[in-house]
Amino acid sequence: VDIIDLSEGKRISSITTGLNEPQGIAFVPEVNRLFIANRADGSVNIFDGKTFTLLQTIKLNGDADNIRYDSNNGLVYVGFGNGGLAVINASSGEKLGNIQLLGHPESFQLEKFGNKVFVNVPDDDSIIVADKKNLKVTSKWTLKSATENFPMALDEGNHRLFVGFRNPAKVIVHEIDRNRKDMVLYLFREGVG
Repeated sequence: VDIIDLSEGKRISSITTGLNEPQGIAFVPEVNRLFIANRADGSVNIFDGKTFTLLQTIKLNGDADNIRYDSNNGLVYVGFGNGGLAVINASSGEKLGNIQLLGHPESFQLEKFGNKVFVNVPDDDSIIVADKKNLKVTSKWTLKSATENFPMALDEGNHRLFVGFRNPAKVIVHEIDRNRKDMVLYLFREGVG
């Protein structure tokens, strides 16, 4: 993992030890910690944000990759294994629990002004909506017109969830505030902008 000074446009440091196929990175400025998810051994390493020394390792159940920080509640969320989002206290490094899923999570997005987390679960051809407070799944959107949903972006202000699919290659927008589970708008198709 390289650390880049954006104002200088150059690499200032590298983390080369303690990692095992790093996938996701989240920096938590409030506690000056760097969280790195490792695919190969399913761990999350916590590094000091100034010295880049390893402070702690949290073992998850394999294939840790996507990672997000929620500044509203001071929690780090990590997708891992055959179906879970781990929830970690950013200050203490304590694993608080998991949101159980029906397959490996790919991209996921957290509401900033609400309690929902949206999770792509391509193994289950679904998008899962869970509650960040009680760590429970609240709904499942079964996908029918496309599969292999990997990338995701949330436009919370306009109540839209953008989901990218590989088969067929397209992006679909979901309305997230009207209890609608159907696709509302096709944005892109393979070969069409």
